[in-house]
Amino acid sequence: MLTDDALDTLFRKARSHNGWLDQDVSENQINQIYALMKFGPTAANTCPARITFVRSGDAKERLKAHLDEGNVEKSMAAPVVAIISYDTEFYEKLPFLFPHADAKSWYAGNPAKIKSAGEMNATLQGAYFMMAARTVGLDCGPMGGFNSDTLDKEFFADGKTKSIFLCAIGQGDSSKIFPRSPRLSFDEACEII
Repeated sequence: MLTDDALDTLFRKARSHNGWLDQDVSENQINQIYALMKFGPTAANTCPARITFVRSGDAKERLKAHLDEGNVEKSMAAPVVAIISYDTEFYEKLPFLFPHADAKSWYAGNPAKIKSAGEMNATLQGAYFMMAARTVGLDCGPMGGFNSDTLDKEFFADGKTKSIFLCAIGQGDSSKIFPRSPRLSFDEACEII
């Protein structure tokens, strides 16, 4: 069992941040995030997530044009905004990632299955990304609110990578978060059968 401090960091006291302190996110922290998140399970070890860390001023200006108005200020103020996306050709790596079966054949030539598996598993990896970021001392601000078609053309010109959501990371400014919203009780959300 994790300590109460660890559970607070990952869940109970973790918040989605909209404001950021002027503190850098290091390349070491970025590498640590991936070093942890890559171990989260995906179906048939597909590992379709691709993460683009938007960190430089030039890259943020490229991102800005694709954001909904409500996400511009907080994205530009964040030290890093990660584009969580998936590789539409993830199955090409399955002979390496899942060598004990011909898993590539399960997806090759089946666009609907590629999209479904790619989005679902990369979204799982996006959640692992947030948990990993919290373990290395960073706060997260996940968001939709962007034009995925134009963003994908801007950042993924080959058309093989599709964005799912964005996640700002850095040291959150606690003065800019709302009080925690309620959650459903166990009985409202769960059933044991």
